[in-house]
Amino acid sequence: MSSSRMRRVDGALLAVLSDAITQQLKDPRVGFVTVTAVKTSPDLRYARVYVSVLGDEDEREASLAGLRSAQGFLQKRVASELRLKHTPELSFEYDRSIDHGMRITELLDHELEHLPAAEPPESAEPDEPSEPSEPQREGGDET
Repeated sequence: MSSSRMRRVDGALLAVLSDAITQQLKDPRVGFVTVTAVKTSPDLRYARVYVSVLGDEDEREASLAGLRSAQGFLQKRVASELRLKHTPELSFEYDRSIDHGMRITELLDHELEHLPAAEPPESAEPDEPSEPSEPQREGGDET
């Protein structure tokens, strides 16, 4: 299958699942969840859905458990929205890329705090004035 079709299918799945999770899923365990990516297998039988969850470890686990229990509902929603020969079997995984990005930001901020302050470069004073002088008029001052 062409990679452009795979990208289109992944994007369509992402849109359908994002909408279904935020608008229609009523499970109280599912907190503030964002679908960050979808990767389907080449035969479109399986789809790995990556999600980020706002909250601590307990909220993350509860949200993932809620998503896994709603797998049938979400799969049915995908089947009704998309015209595919086979509806992919969904599996939900926590997307750790946001955690990695935050950790890198923390490390960079920590390093920047411990760097010595850089001295501003010395500015060279021009020898001549930078503004052009007005040309002298011949014949004196006219008023």
